[in-house]
Amino acid sequence: MTGIWKSYLDDLTRWNRVSPPRPATGTTKKINLALQGGGAHGAFTWGVLDELLADERLEIAGLSGASAGALNAVMVADGLARGGREEARQRLGEFWRATSAGGDLPAVQRAVADRLFSMMPFAATPVQNWLEAMSHYFSPYELNPLNINPLKDLIDRFVDFDAVRAGSVPVFIAATNVHTGRLRIFSGETLSADAVMASAALPFMFRAVEIDGVPYWDGGYMGNPAIFPFLHETDADDVLVVQINPVTRTTTPRTSAEIVNRLNEITFNSALIAELRSMDFANQLIDNGRFPRGAGQNPYRKLHVHRIHLGGLGERLTASSKLKTDFDFFKLLHRAGQRAARGFLEHHFDDIGRRSTLDLAAESGIEWG
Repeated sequence: MTGIWKSYLDDLTRWNRVSPPRPATGTTKKINLALQGGGAHGAFTWGVLDELLADERLEIAGLSGASAGALNAVMVADGLARGGREEARQRLGEFWRATSAGGDLPAVQRAVADRLFSMMPFAATPVQNWLEAMSHYFSPYELNPLNINPLKDLIDRFVDFDAVRAGSVPVFIAATNVHTGRLRIFSGETLSADAVMASAALPFMFRAVEIDGVPYWDGGYMGNPAIFPFLHETDADDVLVVQINPVTRTTTPRTSAEIVNRLNEITFNSALIAELRSMDFANQLIDNGRFPRGAGQNPYRKLHVHRIHLGGLGERLTASSKLKTDFDFFKLLHRAGQRAARGFLEHHFDDIGRRSTLDLAAESGIEWG
């Protein structure tokens, strides 16, 4: 890693010394976590979660995720169910180490994993180059007849779904029904390794994952992530969205890689923007007295919405098309996530339970004229 990335990593090392866990001071605050998908950007979410888990003033009430967000969500849920905060932090770190280029996946699975966690379509090795070229001409059913999927082994290695299902933190995993195009939420007894694989099943990379005879693709198309399940299943009034697909860009994409990257960002943000627009409309009806304001597990509750996002790092990530999924790169994103979470807690911890810190009207607005 050279140039601007080496400089940025050095800056993060100086700025981002890992702080010790913050002890609980009186009553803890409950918060739901909505984790967006976005390939290798998910390592940023790892850093955010690592920092949030270290802060004992927070209690995670629920987890929602799609694609890479779903993977992070089940790692946290498994760790909390089997050993608590420190176990969850350790589980996340071990998972991202295993998926990195320095992990212990076999060679063929490593090539597939590299494509899965790529930031944009690029080729860094001969095998990846071959996969990239062939994906334009063949479907996963032709290109991958053995249905090799490294996620299956990783999920089976790290997650005990019996423990997750029996745990106190509900988990909601989003997938897209291939037949109907509708959003499917897996939770409770339907949580499984197959559900997580379905949530991360990129159509040009993996076969659709069949569950009870129904095929599913990546959940990011229809819910990235889904927020509405928190209204029905948890009593926490706050949702923190970890958003790893930039909403806005200040430059116009010109190369084919830049165009594909921007199209992916727009596509995988569309469901979230639509849900934020609906939440803003519902909140206005509640404020105007048109809906009765409920409490607890009530669909007419007014949720306080917060967000942590990549910020300026998102612009830098797009500038390079040759980043590999090595552990140094994941650690860069992890440190950026830690720093972003620390900044959010320093500025907005007191707002949790009181008000939204994300302007829903501005985020989900429509440009008229």
